[in-house]
Amino acid sequence: MKLYVGIDLHSNNSVLVVLDENDKVIYSKRLPNDAQVILGVLAMYKEQIEAVAVESTYNWYWLVDALQDEGYEVRLVNTAAVVVYDGLKYSGDVADAKHLAHLLRMDLLPCGYIYPKKPRALRDLARKRAQLVRQRTTQLLSIKNLLARNCGRDTPSATIKRWAPEHIAQLPLLPEQKLAVQANCAVMQALEQQINAVETELLRQLKPCKAFQLLKTMAGVGDILSMTIYLETGDINRFNSSGNFASYARMVRSSRESNGKKKGEGNRKCGNRYLCWAFMEAAHFAVGSNEFIQRFYQRKCTKSLKVVAMKAVAHKLARACYNMLKDGVEFDVKRAFS
Repeated sequence: MKLYVGIDLHSNNSVLVVLDENDKVIYSKRLPNDAQVILGVLAMYKEQIEAVAVESTYNWYWLVDALQDEGYEVRLVNTAAVVVYDGLKYSGDVADAKHLAHLLRMDLLPCGYIYPKKPRALRDLARKRAQLVRQRTTQLLSIKNLLARNCGRDTPSATIKRWAPEHIAQLPLLPEQKLAVQANCAVMQALEQQINAVETELLRQLKPCKAFQLLKTMAGVGDILSMTIYLETGDINRFNSSGNFASYARMVRSSRESNGKKKGEGNRKCGNRYLCWAFMEAAHFAVGSNEFIQRFYQRKCTKSLKVVAMKAVAHKLARACYNMLKDGVEFDVKRAFS
């Protein structure tokens, strides 16, 4: 008899439900978030288990990795796409886990991509770099705001980054204000050291990669954007077409229409925000550095807003990126923007 497992994952426990081919509950229990405990329960039914559905929460890595290491077929549930009957009188953790197992049995379970363990760590390191850069920018803006409030001047960011303690001592500020600037500068310098260390390791591992070097042939793309696009994309074969990839990168419209009229919007945040950022950044650099793309952008500007025109450039770059990775070819600006 085939069995199907649904796991409703929480921060400190998991509800595990096992169903048979007739939707009969074989096992149902709340378990601690301990891989050995969960694997021990599943071991009793291992030969009969077809697949295990795990809720895609923020902390799914450890459980999915443990299940895959033991040879289980794991499905990562796209929780935003799971449809639950609105007329239900009661819903709880056990009912949710049972529903996941039921959808798994019916082959109706909306699933997400399970990024492989090793490259996932590298991707998360790149995301950590992005987080550190945002924190560094926060410190920099704090200094600029303090100077604007108390000195009435806008100090260039490049100048602030070069400041030493003696430069801060010469500022026309009160001692308390100078101390605040020193604190921001100290944190900013510490972040800069960590960012450089992370970037060095990322580039050391990625430079031998052919796809990473291939992406750098795209207009507006350098080391950081190539790194982001490559790591966030993962296996390009998981996308059926360039349109699917562009949608994943948040490069397509999100709207609902009927009879030629707009009736609302879909989930605009569905997709990968890191890819969205990378392609928009690449679009800005491409418009400023490539005449062919600049002319395309200017034509779009005559028909729509500048932000819409820039999004159109980013959309073109995303579709080009898909074909480059799929076919292993370098960027062709005329083919991409014809």
